[in-house]
Amino acid sequence: MNVRASALAEAHLPDEQTTVFAREAIGDLSQQPKKLSPKYFYDATGSELFEAITKLPEYYPTRTELAILKARGSEIAKIIPEHAALVEFGAGATTKVRLLLNHCKFAAYVPVDISGDFLKAQANGLKRDFPALGIYPVAADFTTPFELPKAVVSMPKVGFFPGSTIGNFEPHEAQAFLKSARQILGKGAQMIIGADLEKEERVLHDAYNDAAGVTARFNLNVLVRINRELGGNFDLSAFTHRAIYNRERHRIEMHLISKKSQTVRLLGTSFSFRPGESIHTENSYKYSLERFAALAQGAGWRVRESWTDAAKMFSVHALEVAE
Repeated sequence: MNVRASALAEAHLPDEQTTVFAREAIGDLSQQPKKLSPKYFYDATGSELFEAITKLPEYYPTRTELAILKARGSEIAKIIPEHAALVEFGAGATTKVRLLLNHCKFAAYVPVDISGDFLKAQANGLKRDFPALGIYPVAADFTTPFELPKAVVSMPKVGFFPGSTIGNFEPHEAQAFLKSARQILGKGAQMIIGADLEKEERVLHDAYNDAAGVTARFNLNVLVRINRELGGNFDLSAFTHRAIYNRERHRIEMHLISKKSQTVRLLGTSFSFRPGESIHTENSYKYSLERFAALAQGAGWRVRESWTDAAKMFSVHALEVAE
């Protein structure tokens, strides 16, 4: 047994999901430059912090997308078949999905999220308000293949992927996700998806470097999670949050910057940091309408309709499988 496998065994990790987290964290921190996957932001605390971010004055995507969904809800309802199953990839708070449920006649809702406890709490709240709706939560990593509940297999499927989460993927990863979603949803599927648009750099900088420091706490929480779940010994005071805009790649980059020379241990593996060295934790790509349409087309989808706000800050797209 190699050192890493031995460390995993000795740690008595409780489940397969945590073991995957450990393997990926060790692998990513061993790379140069170091990185961590943004999907591990979303434990219960991370999910709550992100919901707080969405309410910040600097963070425009959530309120802008909500306004689009409210204004265009009746148009979206005309596109979606009645009694379909709505499958939300990376379901968080139910604010956005409630807008669709109020406008459209769905027979079932399948929220899919890696944070099982948060998922159950949100699903329970939805059941009280939509008692006739079949709700079937799936605790899974939506970036990998998963099975839909048997109760919805025969229904028409509509995927829902709001927010700017598609921008967190590298373009080739975004295309792979869209291909996977198409396969999971099946023949004749549709998808409602949000994508952040290119805009003035100062607006982007402020959105990811808020004055209250909530985004910084959200970013640092991934280290808190590693310490708690994987026995790491990260000193949070020795890292600082930084978000910058990469013009060439049309993306915001989030980093955790080491303030000093230090060594961190995780499951028997040591990681050395130089002063100023970064852990790259997240990208958020910004798209033009044309570049997003090309991305979707490459994954076997066709843009049926696109909607933006008046200031063209954000976009919502209705996709259909390109037969």
